[in-house]
Amino acid sequence: MNKEDRKIVLELKDIHKSFGKNHVLKGFNLKLYEGENLVIMGKSGSGKSVMVKSIVGLIQPDSGSITIKDHDIITMGQEELDFLRTEIGFLFQGSALYDSMTVRENLEFPLRRHKDKVKNFEGTEKSVTQALESVGLLHAIDLMPAELSGGMMRRVALARALILKPEIIMYDEPTAGLDPITSNEIIQLMRTIQKEYNTSSLIITHDVDCARVISNRIILLVDGINYAEGTYDELSTSSDPQTRAFFKN
Repeated sequence: MNKEDRKIVLELKDIHKSFGKNHVLKGFNLKLYEGENLVIMGKSGSGKSVMVKSIVGLIQPDSGSITIKDHDIITMGQEELDFLRTEIGFLFQGSALYDSMTVRENLEFPLRRHKDKVKNFEGTEKSVTQALESVGLLHAIDLMPAELSGGMMRRVALARALILKPEIIMYDEPTAGLDPITSNEIIQLMRTIQKEYNTSSLIITHDVDCARVISNRIILLVDGINYAEGTYDELSTSSDPQTRAFFKN
C-alpha cells in the first residue's frame, strides 16, 4: 500500500517557533502514517525537543497547525488535550522511572491517573502483567529501579509507555547510553512492538544503526525545516553532502 493510501495519525504543517531572536522551527512539516516507524534526525540544538514538546502541547507554536487523529491540538482545551495525550506513549531518554516506586507501581501509576481511559481494560494487575511480558521483564515486577540495569530500565519505561495501549509512541533517543548489544535488543523490541500492537512511532535518534534498522522513513531536521526525507537507503546514498553527512560513521 502506498503511503498516500494510509491513514495519517499525526501531522505538523508549517510549524514556526522562536524564542526571542532564536528561530528554532522555520516551517517544519511532518506526516506520520498509521503503522509507520518515522525517524527524525537532527544535530543538537536543531529543534527536535521543541518539535516534540509542541506535539504534546507543552509548547505553543507561533504559527502552523498540529493534528493528532484529526484533532487540532493547538485549539484544544486542557481537559480534551489531557485525554488525547493518553493516546500517545512516550519513552523518555533517561527512562524517567520513579525511583521510590517498584516496577509494578511505576506501571500502575498511569492506570490510576487515567481511570476513565482504562475502565474497559482487563484490570490493573493483568494490564501490568501483559505490558511486562511484552518486554520480557515479568520477573522484575517487584524490583526497584536501582536494581535494574540500563537496558532493563529502558524496557520497563517502554512497558509503561505501552500500558494505556496508545496508537502512537514517541521515542526520545531510545538507545542513548546503552552498549551495542543492549541497543540492538531495544531496537528489535521496538520492531516487535510495532508489529504486535500496530503502533505508529515517531523516533528521535542520533543512532545511525537504529535509524537504519527501525525506520520506514527518515526526516532530517536542519535549520528548522524538514531538509530531506526518504528511506535510509535513499538518504544515505544521496548526492547532497549535507544529507550524506548524517550517515557517516
